[in-house]
Amino acid sequence: MRQHGPMTVPASMTAITISAPGGPETLAPAQLPVPELGNEDVLIRVAAAGVNGPDLAQRRGVYDPPPGASPLLGLEVAGEIVALGSAVQSWRVGDRVMALTNGGGYAEYVAVPAGQVLPVPRSWSLPQAAALPETWFTVTQTLVLRSGLEPGMTVLVHGAAGGIGGAAVAISAILGARPIGVVSSPEKAAYATSLGAFATIDRMRDDIAERALALTDGRGVDRVVDLLGGAMAAVSIAACARGAHIVQIATLAGSSAKISLGTLMARQLTLSGSTLRPQTSATKAAIAARIQADLLPALNQPGFVRPTLTTFPLAEAAAAHQAMEQRAHAGKIVLLTPFGAGEQAI
Repeated sequence: MRQHGPMTVPASMTAITISAPGGPETLAPAQLPVPELGNEDVLIRVAAAGVNGPDLAQRRGVYDPPPGASPLLGLEVAGEIVALGSAVQSWRVGDRVMALTNGGGYAEYVAVPAGQVLPVPRSWSLPQAAALPETWFTVTQTLVLRSGLEPGMTVLVHGAAGGIGGAAVAISAILGARPIGVVSSPEKAAYATSLGAFATIDRMRDDIAERALALTDGRGVDRVVDLLGGAMAAVSIAACARGAHIVQIATLAGSSAKISLGTLMARQLTLSGSTLRPQTSATKAAIAARIQADLLPALNQPGFVRPTLTTFPLAEAAAAHQAMEQRAHAGKIVLLTPFGAGEQAI
């Protein structure tokens, strides 16, 4: 056992490993050493870890961790700080936090650069908080900082009842924009509306571009959050107003697209893509600072709608990945460690 201040940290922990690239069945718990702590890191006793699209891609062998990152899955956690690096002054042992990790979240302990850590919103449970960092950092980086989201803009959000889509809806609403959620069922439409969407489009019944134009009096939307790619890229372009910006966050429907470059030019559109994981710690810390300044005050309000959670024990990460691939759930899938299993959602 290692002693760090008032808390004792064990030498080993349970973590989820990948036996070989492939399906969910390749995930299994194993006993591994607790991570070493860098000078600018905090060590978090994990209560809950969010499950995200990049985790599935890494498990399949198509999204390798960047140099220096943990080879373990898990990009977001919530829990309690149990140890501090020698240079860390902004946190204390015992603080309840949520964090964007550089991998390693599917474990009982994870070391995270202190700049990527945020306080848990008031009255939120740790499992609820674990559903936020990866998606909120992603949307803040792309939609807010890169595309320059401003109050009054209309934002078309594909997959609005999912993790990233739900975050895009909520963040847009907090910042005074007007999100339109694209969903696949009335239940998901109700969920997107609860997060702040002023209107929804059912992609199973509606022509998305036609409906988006109708909702904006023929003008088109100012921003698009696209998680699909493939054939949806042309649909997103058709829904855009002049000068709009399409933020490509994922390519769930295909990494290639046939689009009209003439339309892109004539309507002065911007199409940008980015991934969060390879960004520097300094960039991630700047995103965290923006979240803390502009978004956390809203999350701290008693009436703020929490993400809907589907939870699995950490040891059942394979079942969680299976559920994620079926794409039938709304909100986020979260893994609970034994430490987090006893905490009830508030």
